[in-house]
Amino acid sequence: MKKPSPLISADSHVIEPEDLWAKGLPQSMRANAPRYPSHPYQVHNGGAVGATRVKEMAVDGVSAEVLYPSLMLDQFSIKEAALQEACFRVYNEWLAEYCSHAPDRLFGIATLSLYDVEQAVKEARRCKDGGMRGVMIWQVPPEELSFGSKHYEKFFAAVSEMELPISMHANTGMPFVLGGAASWGSDAVRRITTLVNVKLMYAQNALTQFIFSGALERFPGMKTVLVENEVSWMPYFISQADKFYKRANFDNPGMTRLPSEYFERQIFSTFFNDPPTRWLFGNWGTDNCMWSNDFPHKNSTWPNSRQVLARDLKHLSEADRTKLVHDNVARLYELPVISALETA
Repeated sequence: MKKPSPLISADSHVIEPEDLWAKGLPQSMRANAPRYPSHPYQVHNGGAVGATRVKEMAVDGVSAEVLYPSLMLDQFSIKEAALQEACFRVYNEWLAEYCSHAPDRLFGIATLSLYDVEQAVKEARRCKDGGMRGVMIWQVPPEELSFGSKHYEKFFAAVSEMELPISMHANTGMPFVLGGAASWGSDAVRRITTLVNVKLMYAQNALTQFIFSGALERFPGMKTVLVENEVSWMPYFISQADKFYKRANFDNPGMTRLPSEYFERQIFSTFFNDPPTRWLFGNWGTDNCMWSNDFPHKNSTWPNSRQVLARDLKHLSEADRTKLVHDNVARLYELPVISALETA
């Protein structure tokens, strides 16, 4: 019997030290450093310590992970450009050291501040030279810097040339202030509105701006990744974009393809616990979607990821399952050959 492909999580997380920025920023900025309480959800040592990460991955049967931040997600709402740039550099340097403990299994995504595009391009190049596999930007930019503006042209050109995929993680950007989780309150309606409705609205807005601004047409080699927004809503959204694009007969010289064609060519998305996908995969998204376990957060599928995958993907052919749990992410980030870890 053929041995199954190793699992690669396209969206896992590190847990940064609470005092990373208070200690790591230049002395002149430390008074304004983001500060965080101790981690109430940090029960896995490998989230913070790269040297023990692989042992915890083995418990879940996962052989490699693409890594995103935890604490600093809300730092995309920082309005002072110089402070945000400095915070992101501190994190990028810490993440590079973290990944160095298993560079053939831990693949970092650098964070970039985009107030100053020239600076962002330099940091992207530095991080790529240091081994990072992609770059992460805000999912919700300031209104005056929407993805439909010309502000990003040099950045898009540079990351396309560097072959660095652009990730946009859920809950990043202007609406998500520092310490924003507390503002959700205890009211159930407010929490669900934020966690479901608002979250998807911002993901859809970003997707719309990337497609209808013509950015994907101008930079056909640029790849974008929606992270932790799940995927079962996407077929409806993309089909509606196609329908109204054709019905309205948009006078848009920046587009020569249907929205769905740009999606198929250049847009990727992660999923980790999205049961309706069992009705989609095999018919839609099999070449664009990438499984993840969201480790080490509370809602992660760790240590039961293989059981969840069996539940949701068991009806697929082996070839389609392999695309979703291995091939798509390996192709997108040009990962080395990943050998399977022995399950702990």
